[in-house]
Amino acid sequence: MKKIVLAGGSGFLGNQLAELYRSMGVEVVNLSRNPKGEHEIAWDGKTQGEWAKEIDGADVVINLSGKSVDCRYNAENKKLILTSRTDSTKAVGDAIKACANPPKLWINASSATIYRDSYDKQMEETSDEIGEGFSEGICKQWEAAFFGHEVAIRKVSLRITIVLGRGEGAMIPLTNLARLGLGGHQGTGKQMFSWVHIDDFLGMMQLIISNENISGPVNVSSPGPVTNSAFMRAMRKGVGMPIGLPAPKFLLEIGAFFLRTETELMLKSRFISPCKMLDNGYEFKYPEVQAAVVDLLKKKFVDL
Repeated sequence: MKKIVLAGGSGFLGNQLAELYRSMGVEVVNLSRNPKGEHEIAWDGKTQGEWAKEIDGADVVINLSGKSVDCRYNAENKKLILTSRTDSTKAVGDAIKACANPPKLWINASSATIYRDSYDKQMEETSDEIGEGFSEGICKQWEAAFFGHEVAIRKVSLRITIVLGRGEGAMIPLTNLARLGLGGHQGTGKQMFSWVHIDDFLGMMQLIISNENISGPVNVSSPGPVTNSAFMRAMRKGVGMPIGLPAPKFLLEIGAFFLRTETELMLKSRFISPCKMLDNGYEFKYPEVQAAVVDLLKKKFVDL
């Protein structure tokens, strides 16, 4: 493989992917709304332009574009959350369709929140138990825009859970809460928390790219989901904090209002199985949450 095009790849996951593949000698071009470096090309995530030429002749195109869902779900933000995903997907698909030498693989981001709120069973890629609601509806329209685009190449939709990185992404607020003694369970604490270590995210991406048998929706998650209560306990141990005040739903609602976010991000029960990855032989480096947290925090556990 010689070239990857990353659309919307200037965030946490895109930067990690770019660093990995550049270290392997692969040319990685990032399509960005605010290009800064020599490997970045301007695009608006909507219309065709000079950026489309980068896709012609590339081996793989990966679209990670989409407004962050860490915001209040008012009318304006709801519209932007949807259109930033569907418009960028259509734009990438149109560019691929116009290629004289199209890529062999198109990977598009999605979210594991597409599944119903589940406490009783793990959701697999073959599950028809798709949820109802705003977030689930966004995911359905996002995937419909992707799979509905008629391009004759292999396509993979990434149903991503919470990706835990070293001092990046969700680990920043989670670590801060635990260190301040506020790392107790959120809501009832019984909701399932599905997650994946950044190293396994990158490993899964490598398998997806190299294995031509993998296509369609792929759950990007560890095989070891835990309850919210168990996850926060692991975080407290990781930072050496013996106490963690719980946050009941009404307090979360107040906090979410002032932080300009939504409680759904903390309270929905995401119970996900990476079935397709396991079936294709992926061996997880961090299948269990305690080992993952230890590695990410680079600290030994302190027994409570």
